[in-house]
Amino acid sequence: MPKYTTSYPSNKKPSFRRNTGQQLPGARSRAQRKRGAMYLRHSQGFSGGNRRRYRNRRETARRTYALIAVGCAFLVFAASVLWYANRSVTITLNGSETSVRINSSVQQLIDDQGLDLKPGNLLAVDDTVLKKSAGTTCTVHVNKKKVDVSALADTKLQGGETVKIGDGEDVYEEHRVQATEIKPTITVEGSGAIQYVQTWGVPGRSEVWTGATSGKTQDRGVVKEAQNAVVKARSVSPDSKKAKYVALTFDEGPSSGTAAILKVLEDKGVKATFFLQGDAVETNKSVVAQIAAAGHEVGSNSYSNKDLSTLSGDTLRNQLNQGFSAIAAAGGGTTALLRAPFASFSEQNWCDAMDLVSAVVGWNLDSGDWLLPGAQAVVNNVVSGVANGDIVLLTDNESTSAQTAEALSGVIDGLQGEGYTLVTLSELIATDKDLAKELASPLKVSMPKDAALPTLASAAGDSAASAGTSANG
Repeated sequence: MPKYTTSYPSNKKPSFRRNTGQQLPGARSRAQRKRGAMYLRHSQGFSGGNRRRYRNRRETARRTYALIAVGCAFLVFAASVLWYANRSVTITLNGSETSVRINSSVQQLIDDQGLDLKPGNLLAVDDTVLKKSAGTTCTVHVNKKKVDVSALADTKLQGGETVKIGDGEDVYEEHRVQATEIKPTITVEGSGAIQYVQTWGVPGRSEVWTGATSGKTQDRGVVKEAQNAVVKARSVSPDSKKAKYVALTFDEGPSSGTAAILKVLEDKGVKATFFLQGDAVETNKSVVAQIAAAGHEVGSNSYSNKDLSTLSGDTLRNQLNQGFSAIAAAGGGTTALLRAPFASFSEQNWCDAMDLVSAVVGWNLDSGDWLLPGAQAVVNNVVSGVANGDIVLLTDNESTSAQTAEALSGVIDGLQGEGYTLVTLSELIATDKDLAKELASPLKVSMPKDAALPTLASAAGDSAASAGTSANG
């Protein structure tokens, strides 16, 4: 053993130990290495605790970067939303294109554009100026629709609108209004077998104003013109020049002979139109439902065989309502189609009952069966006199129904032999597009809410003259 000089006492002198490396922890296991294996050499100071601290620092850094990335993305998204919500859009202002912020109000537009607008004045009822610049501040139309001044701040612009802004309007002082209704008058135009309402009458109005501030009274005259009623008369003119149509109609029924008429129509496969008389319906109720069930069209021939032109007011309305009600009660359905007895329905009748009647139907060809000329004469009258679009009159009362039933088969054969198609009245109207457009529902009447029954022009003139005398007095 080598000799060493140390400061240790002799009894403390270190002794030499072999293989000192094997005494360190894990040294023996590390010394035993497998042949051909690859081993990593770690620095002496890189312990397990250091590795964990290093890994924690890396994870913390990664979380920081992720949070920064998310924050940036959110800021970009928020900026995009903010831009979209406040983007500029284009409108047309007084004829020129202008950019505005979307959802900005019309009031903001006026403020931003610095428009030089002149307000209107406050006027007395006689149009004199009570106070200058006390009217509306401006007039505004958006897409041709007027916007009230009180709604300017709430009217938002989305882009694409056409805005027109101008000076304010004059306004009138608070005032009391005394209004007088102007009744519409009636005109019957044209001629033909069918009369119907082409234009409904709408009342007008005249006003007298009394100012709350000025105390003045002023006749403002007509502030709303009346729309006069127009009744159109015309016959059916089928559009097709190749096909021919005719409608068979029966008056004054039902009768004891109606069943025979229905049998002939059924055998021939023909549909017709029956104008039933109310008092006759009450006597022969059962046959009314048979007529409707067979697919024939039903109208009213009034309640009784009276000349309606001799009736007016409530008397006329009762006559018509009783006739329609009797048909409905007997199972004939609801109808507003009328054939006036003797084809007599005056302008005054229209004034009194326009809201009850869809159309008043006459005829183009009278078979003459009511004269009882014999069945063959009736056939000859119809077949020789018919024209395209005609409405043929046949009679179904107690006196004529047997002859009518006897003639009916020959009438149908003769018409079909001439190339005619036999149809109901509504079907005949449908062959004329212009007429069908104006009389779309021949069995129904529909009076507009703002319409009113008209008056004769002479009566309206007398009423106006009377009102004028009263006002001047």
